[in-house]
Amino acid sequence: MDIEYTGRQTTVTKKLKTMSEVGLERVCKIVGTACSVHVIFTTEKYRHTAEITLKTKTYKLVAKCESTEMTVALHDALAKIEQQAIRHKQKSTTIKRHSKAGAKGPKGKDGGADESVEPQKAVVVKAGTKTSVGRKAVPMLVHSFPSNSPLPEPHVVRSIDAVAMRPMSLEEAVKEAAFRDRDVFVFRDQKGQAMVLHRKRDGKMELIEIP
Repeated sequence: MDIEYTGRQTTVTKKLKTMSEVGLERVCKIVGTACSVHVIFTTEKYRHTAEITLKTKTYKLVAKCESTEMTVALHDALAKIEQQAIRHKQKSTTIKRHSKAGAKGPKGKDGGADESVEPQKAVVVKAGTKTSVGRKAVPMLVHSFPSNSPLPEPHVVRSIDAVAMRPMSLEEAVKEAAFRDRDVFVFRDQKGQAMVLHRKRDGKMELIEIP
């Protein structure tokens, strides 16, 4: 994977590069490593924009997000392009499955098409002195579905990246959560009080004190 960085009226810091590499590594596990990525950081007054363009041999993905902080904009852009990669992979997999299913047909003993299947013949029905020609009735299958579909089991992944191993201040916890690219971060302050940082949809960090 080749990554190119461009800063427009802003500086591409080491922190932004690290966040980009960590997020794009997850995306490359979906689309493959044979791709090139261009990350553009733009600052206009209080608006910070992160734009990611990912190109492969067959398609291109583009994600662009804006926020009051560059780290938040980059986080949202990485999440957006990851979702695009997942949807594209699911779509291509579905197309392949349908094409394979459509290519299959009845086969004979030699592996070719089964020529023993005869076409439907006309049925002659005599009614008195008159003769009528009709088609053979085709049986219909009626499928019944359950009224309530079973709920899928939740997929749970254990992780220790969202938990701080040492006490830290609130400012240190915010920086550490941004560096680890986590929306939820658990830590303890200098007094041993357990706290949780949660990034809301608007990009603001919410502090939750555990009683």
